[in-house]
Amino acid sequence: MRNGHLQTLVSHYLARESRLPTAEERLFRVADGVQVRCDCHWQAERKAALTVILVHGLEGSSSSQYIVGTANKAFAAGMNVVRMNVRGCGGTEALGASLYHSGLSADVGEIVRELIAADSLPRLAIAGFSMGGNMVLKLAGEWGSDAPPQVKAVAAVSPGMDLSASADALHLSVNRLYELRFLVSLWNSLRRKAKLYPAQYRTPALRCLRSIRDFDDLVTAPSFGFRGAEDYYTRASATPLVGSIRVPTLVIHSSDDPFVRLLPSTVQALRANSKVTLLETAQGGHCAFLGEPNGNDDGRWAERRIVEFFATA
Repeated sequence: MRNGHLQTLVSHYLARESRLPTAEERLFRVADGVQVRCDCHWQAERKAALTVILVHGLEGSSSSQYIVGTANKAFAAGMNVVRMNVRGCGGTEALGASLYHSGLSADVGEIVRELIAADSLPRLAIAGFSMGGNMVLKLAGEWGSDAPPQVKAVAAVSPGMDLSASADALHLSVNRLYELRFLVSLWNSLRRKAKLYPAQYRTPALRCLRSIRDFDDLVTAPSFGFRGAEDYYTRASATPLVGSIRVPTLVIHSSDDPFVRLLPSTVQALRANSKVTLLETAQGGHCAFLGEPNGNDDGRWAERRIVEFFATA
């Protein structure tokens, strides 16, 4: 499949079967009055295995196709798997009044902290997709040289690092169906939140939201104290922190991604950091990277590369 749109759509709608054992549903406190739910799958010898934390993208969940696929491969390779639901995602709206945004790297950091402090896990790795990719790269950059020694590696697939450029790309006519899908999903998520916390949220009319930038201007930015969408995009992006990453990091991005853009300066910054391995492909779409299945290889190239990278970290 040499078309980025086809890769993206087929990967999203092609059903994945979980081969994971029954999850331990676990709540993590990430801020005052806010919890997130993670689906945890443990090997028999929990402390002997590398623990992989997986973070989904915008309006995804721990059940997103790329999360399930990567979790299958990681668990089969002998790793523990922790599938995170970002604030309010995956049916967890009642776990806190807060919405979420692309820069909430500290939430991932709190999960890491608790797994180290409470579970005494000696080796962890973190992988994020799209929005989650920005979160984990931002976290690694914020840690810099002070990253917990237990964190051995980080990976990001199709990371939404240049948020403003990606929001503009999403608004192009060729990507309008993607944008509308995200807008409707975000609007419905806000409605569910407003029913639970009516004093805190009002849902604007859907017709007033013509773009993701509009939603971020009217909803996301004021909810988190940003001055507007552009201020949010600037302050939530991982790009300014790429040079500070000191954990071995894998970044996978396709140049035919329909709507996530990596600016030339961002690509240059990633390549300039010796701790970062950037795999930039010609085809792959958004969080897809579908190849030819072969025997036990289901053709999900990016998922396999993540697990291989973590295995060698």
